[in-house]
Amino acid sequence: MVLVSAKVLVDKAYQNHFAVGAFNVGNSEFVKNILAVAEDLKSPVIMQIHPYEYDLMGSDIVKYAREAAMTANVPVAIHLDHGRDINDVMRALRDQMNSVMIDTSGLPFAENLATTKQVVDLAHRIGVAVEAELGSIGNRNATADNNMGRVYTDPKSAKEFVDQTGVDDLAVAIGTVHGPYPSGDNDIKIDRLDALNEVLHMPLVLHGGSNNPNNKIKEAIAHGIAKVNISTDIKMPYYHAIKDTVLAKPDQYEPWIMTPAADEVQKQVLRDKMLLFGSDDKAKLYFNDPETLKPLYPYDSDVVDKIIYDQQTDETLVAR
Repeated sequence: MVLVSAKVLVDKAYQNHFAVGAFNVGNSEFVKNILAVAEDLKSPVIMQIHPYEYDLMGSDIVKYAREAAMTANVPVAIHLDHGRDINDVMRALRDQMNSVMIDTSGLPFAENLATTKQVVDLAHRIGVAVEAELGSIGNRNATADNNMGRVYTDPKSAKEFVDQTGVDDLAVAIGTVHGPYPSGDNDIKIDRLDALNEVLHMPLVLHGGSNNPNNKIKEAIAHGIAKVNISTDIKMPYYHAIKDTVLAKPDQYEPWIMTPAADEVQKQVLRDKMLLFGSDDKAKLYFNDPETLKPLYPYDSDVVDKIIYDQQTDETLVAR
């Protein structure tokens, strides 16, 4: 199977009213588990790597994920999650990820727009999809006094932002929070999502997808969310299962003893999420459209900078 553009994955999900799960890769075991469940359910999937995960594991984790994706029998994209700046983005492009997120949503609107526009210009030259964020997803370390750090995405500003940047999809702030909710106060605002859909007519992304009621996630997908990011919900049970195994078997140390229970717990969560998002048995939608399965990156990674910075002609670029 070739890597499939994240834009293709998400666009088709949007058109067919389901969502693709984007699951954070915390270590190499996560890659194995994500793909095993996706293949079992015949589901498209996105494996995403946060800059902190990237810093921890280095470029080798991208190579490993790419090789695993290339032998999978379902459509897969590899995505940079919450790129902090152009340096994060360029690292991902050099490592041949086929989707990137630039998240400068904490900057003033004009600066966020300008940085995002620059990333879109660079990434689109080599056929890489770009996600950005407008507004502010909540933060579990914030307090209820400041709305958990939430700054809801304004529809009028979102329209201007998308039109001027050409971004492929947009992460919107509609009430979720990154990480576990300290108070259990989950508040996805469907009316805000509807207002955004009225002006944007494009796939929208739900960050902070963990720890939300299933009925609210389903409702959000029915109202235009086409990609749901999950990190906490697959990490906490995995590492707690390892802790429990270590406590139960303190004299053991081999990975084939320490990790199987954690793998199974994580795979069950992954299965539940893909079924919730409605992505199961949707791989066939992509196989039926061979144009979407053209391989990305028909060149060596060491020419990425040349293509980007020398501004090659359209004939040399990969079609998005």
